[in-house]
Amino acid sequence: MDRTERNNGKRRCTAVDYRRLLYHMLAITNVRIITVTQGIIEHGTVLIEGGKIKAVGQTVTVPEGAEVIDGSGKVLSPGLIDAHSHAGLDEEGFGSEGWDYNEATDPATPWLRAIDGINPSEMGLRDAAANGITTVCVVPGSANVIGGEGVIIHTYGDVVDEMVVSRNAGLKVAFGENPKRVYQEQKKMPTTRMGTAAILRENLVKAANYLARLEKGRRDPDKAPERDLRMESLVRVLRREIPLRAHAHRADDIMTALRIAEEFKTRIVIEHATDSQKIASQLAKRQVPAVVGPSLSSRSKVELQQLDFSTPAVLTKAGVKVALTLDHPVIPLKYLPVVAALAVRAGLPEEEAWKAITINPAEILGIEQWVGSIEVGKAADLVLWSGDPLDVRSRAEKVFMGGRSIG
Repeated sequence: MDRTERNNGKRRCTAVDYRRLLYHMLAITNVRIITVTQGIIEHGTVLIEGGKIKAVGQTVTVPEGAEVIDGSGKVLSPGLIDAHSHAGLDEEGFGSEGWDYNEATDPATPWLRAIDGINPSEMGLRDAAANGITTVCVVPGSANVIGGEGVIIHTYGDVVDEMVVSRNAGLKVAFGENPKRVYQEQKKMPTTRMGTAAILRENLVKAANYLARLEKGRRDPDKAPERDLRMESLVRVLRREIPLRAHAHRADDIMTALRIAEEFKTRIVIEHATDSQKIASQLAKRQVPAVVGPSLSSRSKVELQQLDFSTPAVLTKAGVKVALTLDHPVIPLKYLPVVAALAVRAGLPEEEAWKAITINPAEILGIEQWVGSIEVGKAADLVLWSGDPLDVRSRAEKVFMGGRSIG
């Protein structure tokens, strides 16, 4: 029977709906298209079929029977992406009951997985989806030196497993004041920056030893070690399957993170990067990306003294791949276009600002083959805006994920 279900007042597709979506064709016409990777197309058309982008351009033929949305006077962009958030883990509208982002009882918890704490119905995720932020990387908080594995999800859905874009987000690690403050209060290591670095190194060495035993076990099953959940994510880091995602504000903390990554030959992403203007050349020569932010906040702790919207421009000019983050819920995800606009005001070229909230975070997260730009073959994660998205007066009128309107 052809029927639909409803959940919390939202229409939810059944299997029949998804089969219809597979063959449904949608055209958004007469619209200004910000492709991100192939420039801007005026009065263009995007044709969607089976949840993917089938055609883009000014001379696209719209097949008979296709649903047509007239985008005259409007702007079409890719769905926006934030590469660092705690959405769904730190729930808006709750007190301590919604604080599921920090397991602040052990400074090294690499076996934690963000996916196990995400509430897909969290208000911040729903607001993000309604405002054009379609994909986020959710990571544990920064209380621990090693916080656990992140996950990349779409911002709309009822079941988090069905929202997953990729589980290869990376392993969260933290430098600077947060681990020091948390464990000083507990009177245990780390209480210094030296202690933080030592704990990370210690666990990477343990993982290297575990990896060596795994390799022996592969050649001789009788020598295989018992499964060690604590080591598995770290082994993935050492195999370069996932990066370290390093919370680091100050320049000296960033350099410590880079030093350890080089020592163990791991991939690394610097997140927050508040003080990174001083060492932009160091990031550039190592080809280490930076997820910068949240800049729309106060200097609430000593590490944020250099907080400035000019940082993305300085890093970009130096050759660093930059993405912007709001560190949700520090700043709600829905304000990502506002932050991009403020970065433009501080010197970031508008084209680069668009990259910093679309294709750059997609590339940093390793999902650029699916999302981050309007190109043939990519998922139809799109936002139809009432006007220029970097104008605070504009709003997301329609949001599509995989070609499905969630508005």
